[in-house]
Amino acid sequence: MQEKSAITRTIETAAGVHAPGHLGELTQIVDFTLVDAVLEETGAREKRLRLLPARVVLYFTLALALFEHCSYRATWGKLTAALGRLAPVCPAASSLARARRRVGTAPLRCLFEILAGPVADPGQAGSFYRGLRTVALDGTHLRAPDDEQVTWRYPKRSGDVLEFGYPLMRLLVVVECGTRAVLAACFGPENEGEVPYAQRLLGCLDRSMLLLADAGFDAVEFLRQAGATGAQFLVRSSARRRPTIQHRLPDGSYLARLCGVYRAGEGYGALPVRVIEAWVTVTLADGTTRREPWRLVTSLLDHERYPAGELVALYHRRWQVETTYFSIKATMLDGRVLRSRSVPGLDQEVYALLTVYQALVRTAADAAASRPGLAMERISFTILLQTARDQVTTATGILPPEPVALVGAIGQAVLDDLMPAERRQRVKARSCKNPTSKYGPNAGKRPQQAQTYTLEVQIQIMDHGLASRRRR
Repeated sequence: MQEKSAITRTIETAAGVHAPGHLGELTQIVDFTLVDAVLEETGAREKRLRLLPARVVLYFTLALALFEHCSYRATWGKLTAALGRLAPVCPAASSLARARRRVGTAPLRCLFEILAGPVADPGQAGSFYRGLRTVALDGTHLRAPDDEQVTWRYPKRSGDVLEFGYPLMRLLVVVECGTRAVLAACFGPENEGEVPYAQRLLGCLDRSMLLLADAGFDAVEFLRQAGATGAQFLVRSSARRRPTIQHRLPDGSYLARLCGVYRAGEGYGALPVRVIEAWVTVTLADGTTRREPWRLVTSLLDHERYPAGELVALYHRRWQVETTYFSIKATMLDGRVLRSRSVPGLDQEVYALLTVYQALVRTAADAAASRPGLAMERISFTILLQTARDQVTTATGILPPEPVALVGAIGQAVLDDLMPAERRQRVKARSCKNPTSKYGPNAGKRPQQAQTYTLEVQIQIMDHGLASRRRR
């Protein structure tokens, strides 16, 4: 005997030509009212109603970031797969491309800036240190198509004779540690250094924050500007900097002053800081040992409230920004080159990627808030992304239910499959398929398989700094 099952359901979405304009359950975060307001504010709303209204095109652009592995037509098919007769048109790829150009970059940028910001509650694990919200800053590269319409803005790297690799776009973000929510972002050509881009992001800082950054951001003027926002900073400094010890502290750190650029009438404008010099020993599971010097520079001058040992351990949270880049570049993009073949299209695409990423993080934050004490680091970004894609294809959760539920299908999926509670300390070689990778010379110097490791920190004051100690 053959048995059959029939499942029927009601799909709720916008009416008429606006029906394909949705993002599944993520529409509850990037809702119709918000999108319409952004289009109105940026002047991108159509003057006459089209078969591809601006609202639908904006959602389509966001869906392209959600389905980076799909073509234009395939992405449109995802948006309309469950709509049936509700989807009025099946546009050609060229029509969708023209519609993207018509909407422009401004609405996507505005939408990202609205969604950007911290999401951690004061009790969120990994997001605060002694009352300060920890945020991390760093940069990365995105690869753009090798096209003449792109290379004038984003040039390729060049050697003595030939250019090589893909055109590179430099991207910098400030993320909230623990949740990996993006507070601010900027991007542009690679030939401009990271610090000038980072200076544009300082507006997202305030006196409640502690900024963590790598050695590339230890410039005195940058640290002074960061401190002027009211935020504290904890930045790794290179061994080439040799600050003069002014006062030794009982925990092994010392107070010093960093001299900036000389200015007439102002002098060198010395910046008071606290310096922590430590030797960090990493022992891998196979017995391999690596020992290297660290110098941390911080504006947290009180050694009793902020012990040096705690700050050295805290600095490891800076890698939250690397995890953010992994989620965007390896999980969302899956290592692909950006799809747009024009500069405005690339700008629009990057803002769409950041907007969708932030919407996913906010969904994860809502799920974590439903379970007090749950660290967001246990939420799998891969499951977040896959479930959000499923909700788009099935057109589920476009409009919020009544009564409104904090945790929807996406949140329930990640809560049902949490990552282990124990924090896994693992180290392996940095993976990069790009043949022009700058990490090529390091081949063979790191283990190729992930291994557990133990960390030992030895804090000492050397009379002539770490650079002198290394020469002994």
